[in-house]
Amino acid sequence: MPAKPSVLFVCVHNAGRSQMAAGWLRHLAGDTVEVRSAGSAPADTVNPAAVEAMREVGIDITDQTPKLLEYATAETSDVIVTMGCGDTCPVFPGKRYEDWKLDDPAGKGVESVRPIRDEIRTRVENLLSELRSAI
Repeated sequence: MPAKPSVLFVCVHNAGRSQMAAGWLRHLAGDTVEVRSAGSAPADTVNPAAVEAMREVGIDITDQTPKLLEYATAETSDVIVTMGCGDTCPVFPGKRYEDWKLDDPAGKGVESVRPIRDEIRTRVENLLSELRSAI
């Protein structure tokens, strides 16, 4: 693992789960990890309920825009965390993959997104701890 590993969070629309995960990792890791997120079919905007849920814990993701998953981004990432993108996620031999089974916040209100946000935080904290141990 390089001194500054890169982590790519991928979900279909890159509007909810992957954006919250990226927000948590940026918040918790600072500049020690390169944080990326993308989607196989990106939405036009980040899910407003995800934005609100993250704002409640002091993390601003309003400046984020859903991005299309590009081959080069995945290829140059050290860790790829998928969240329901299925077969559209590229697979590269030798990469570390994690598939996080999480509810999709699409179409849900902030009260339903909070538990998803909190589960993502726990998983990001565990991932960050593992990354720090590997450096």
